[in-house]
Amino acid sequence: MNNKILLDNLRCIPDFPIKGINFRDVTTLFKNGECLQIMVDEMYELYKDKGITKIVGIESRGFVMASALAVRLGAGIILCRKPGKLPAETIQETYTKEYGTDTIEIHKDAIDENDVVLLHDDLLATGGTMKAAFDLVKKFNPKKIYMNFVIELINEGLDGRKPFGDEVEITSLLQV
Repeated sequence: MNNKILLDNLRCIPDFPIKGINFRDVTTLFKNGECLQIMVDEMYELYKDKGITKIVGIESRGFVMASALAVRLGAGIILCRKPGKLPAETIQETYTKEYGTDTIEIHKDAIDENDVVLLHDDLLATGGTMKAAFDLVKKFNPKKIYMNFVIELINEGLDGRKPFGDEVEITSLLQV
């Protein structure tokens, strides 16, 4: 899609959080009303006919667009969070990161087999966090799972789609 207005408003911060990383800062897109509207409209067009019943937002920047799109689609929002942040009983998925392990969790009663689920996060780089979220959601046995990102890094050799193969339909609004 690579909307020019979105690309022009995307802030890049060199050497953050460590030297050699060119950090893509989506907060500049969130704070701009026109950009926010473009993103919601583009995501709505992608998913309006998919029967989405629940959108899983990945902590924490994924909550923003997941919530906005859920309102537009008339779907529920599910928070995928780090351990200890959700008040009711949860199920968890632990995954390996480049510098250790991490865990994410969702409420045990969040999704059922009748749901069509869209997983959303702000950025696809290596795919580690989203793969854990995907594996977690699969435990609920929903009818269908889709995946979406605001930004997908394609020019940095990270191959973030690789962990998913052809198992799920993946879309991104910007590929940089």
